[in-house]
Amino acid sequence: MKRAIFLFVGATVVLGFCAAAASAQTLKAVKDRGSLLCGVSQGLPGFSNPDDKGNWTGFDVDFCRALAAAILNDAAKVKFTPLSAKDRFEPLKTGDIDVLSRNTTWTLSRDVAYGNFAGVTYYDGQGFLVRKSLKVNSALELNGASVCTQTGTTTELNLADYFRANNMKYEVIAFATADETVKAYEAGRCDVFLANANDHVILPEIISKEPLGPMVRHGDDQWFDVVKWTLYAMLNAEELGITSKTVDEALKSNQPEIRRLLGVEGNFGEQLGLTKDWVVRIVKQVGSYGEVFERNVGTGSKLGISRGINRLWTKGGIQYAPPVR
Repeated sequence: MKRAIFLFVGATVVLGFCAAAASAQTLKAVKDRGSLLCGVSQGLPGFSNPDDKGNWTGFDVDFCRALAAAILNDAAKVKFTPLSAKDRFEPLKTGDIDVLSRNTTWTLSRDVAYGNFAGVTYYDGQGFLVRKSLKVNSALELNGASVCTQTGTTTELNLADYFRANNMKYEVIAFATADETVKAYEAGRCDVFLANANDHVILPEIISKEPLGPMVRHGDDQWFDVVKWTLYAMLNAEELGITSKTVDEALKSNQPEIRRLLGVEGNFGEQLGLTKDWVVRIVKQVGSYGEVFERNVGTGSKLGISRGINRLWTKGGIQYAPPVR
């Protein structure tokens, strides 16, 4: 039997001057168009995945909906463009999408070459999944293994680093999409994939840091601010105990932080080019960060993932947002 493994991302298993000048008007373009153009994956449950009717759900999808709520007062005014890992960056550079919200790892080279990361929506890490029948207990026992992965991701680079650092040999079997990886597994090309959890084991080594977040084009500071502060608003809302169910009551709060966040005091929304109630729109229509996490990937979802380091800094995690003031 071939010794093949699957490398997955954490527990999720998983044009020049003219263009630069045009990109500086993204917020206005979204308002004039009446919709947000959002680049997402071709299908990754929990993050961006369409059903058989073409309705999109997921963490990355909800982030784009939060943007639409903040800008257009309608979370439904988003047009989703499914993109492969290999081809995801070009549509952002050319202006075919306004924001890339596609489980994309923040790295130096990507930050320099393709656009600005607006923050980290999900802290992840890569590990190995193997069949129990292989009787492998550590990634250090994978010398000579065949590894199934997806083209155009940081997975391939992390894989090379890990095996090189541990002086081990390996073979990469790369596929263009996650669906192709699944089909290859079902066809017997790969011995390992998450089909029946009882037949598989996740090895203990986490071999990389994978901070996932949305990207915007270089050269448009206003749009960059809107996107990153949408994320920060969702995190601050959770920290202050504001949810989609309690936001109306929170508007009556005397707490200064809550009053500033919800636009009762100050002109913070106007500074971004939005309205005073931009955060109210986000939370009421989409939810706080905690609500979005729990709904899509948390313990209340089909994936059942623990918050882990994605907990707020006040609860032992590393999610932290600057204050609105």
